[in-house]
Amino acid sequence: MTDAAAPRRLRVLAAMSGGVDSAVAAARAAEAGHDVTGVHLALSENPKSFRTGARGCCTIEDSHDARRAADVIGIPFYVWDLAERFREDVVEDFIAEYEAGRTPNPCLRCNEKIKFAALLDKALALGFDAVCTGHYAKVIVRPDGSRELHRATDMAKDQSYVLGVLDDRQLAHAMFPLGDTPTTKAEIREEAARRGLFVAKKPDSHDICFIADGDTQGFLAKRLGTAEGEIVDESGAVLGSHDGAYGFTIGQRKGLRIGRPAPDGKPRYVLDISPVTNTVTVGPAASLDVTALTAIRPRWCGRPPQAGPARYTAQLRAHGGETEVTADLVDGSELRVTFDEPVRGVAPGQAIVLYDGTRVVGSATIAATTRRTAGETPEPQRRAG
Repeated sequence: MTDAAAPRRLRVLAAMSGGVDSAVAAARAAEAGHDVTGVHLALSENPKSFRTGARGCCTIEDSHDARRAADVIGIPFYVWDLAERFREDVVEDFIAEYEAGRTPNPCLRCNEKIKFAALLDKALALGFDAVCTGHYAKVIVRPDGSRELHRATDMAKDQSYVLGVLDDRQLAHAMFPLGDTPTTKAEIREEAARRGLFVAKKPDSHDICFIADGDTQGFLAKRLGTAEGEIVDESGAVLGSHDGAYGFTIGQRKGLRIGRPAPDGKPRYVLDISPVTNTVTVGPAASLDVTALTAIRPRWCGRPPQAGPARYTAQLRAHGGETEVTADLVDGSELRVTFDEPVRGVAPGQAIVLYDGTRVVGSATIAATTRRTAGETPEPQRRAG
């Protein structure tokens, strides 16, 4: 929701993570004349924990930083405890997806279930008009009053991919004040400094917020335990062993612990993860080429696409590039996508986000992929459960 689309003074709930982006977003919303209240979401299972270096977020340290920023901006500030909801909808989902051999994106899940569901529902119940975050994306209001989600003005900072799960209702109450900023992150920090915000020099958080040390495999191992299995090649020959198939992702190259090199001397990559047999299959990079995929649980950002095949660009990961595709929605629930050129590193559980120019059409969860084999014959791969 841009200022141009919101001439009246709105009651805005600004989600303040304790970082520089959300602080500047809240300051801009207040400066635009809106009635802004800051809120920090307590999501950590251990509220006394502190971030490790530049990793993690949502700790007690971050809540203090958010409070100081709110004081400087001159807005009321609260801390809302959504830790249980976050654990159920994001953390437990993350663990279950990896256990099932899929690769989830917890940031999309958090935006869908926490920031623009649990938080938004509570905000609306309290009389707020919109939830404001520091994401780099734009909501554009069309002449008929409908809303569209678009990429940020600065493509280098664009975060529309992780917002591709928002539906029409959520977009109607979303505000992203940084989306129109054609500036570098350094300039955002300079703006924060000019505003007297202490977080101007605070490092960005990285990786998965609830895994502060960045050790995803260790995090999963503590919760899923050790489950030794085999690492095999495409012919089924055993090359090595592992302590849990959940510790691997499609396209992974490092940490495979394979004792002998491939016959051609080239690196091998994870091609498939089977939770049923607890087997990890590896092979050459060419075997990762995906020509098509099927995705389920589509969510549309505004108006849904028209029936029949249509041309789009697609993004397959938060920091990935765009690729040309043809997509067709079948029976309203299954998205079938064909790539103009093969892509790699595509795994069930990931999200595919479709774009029409800069407009985010919507997203869906990848359920199955079709790969190009050495003989050019497409080979269906494992489906998600």
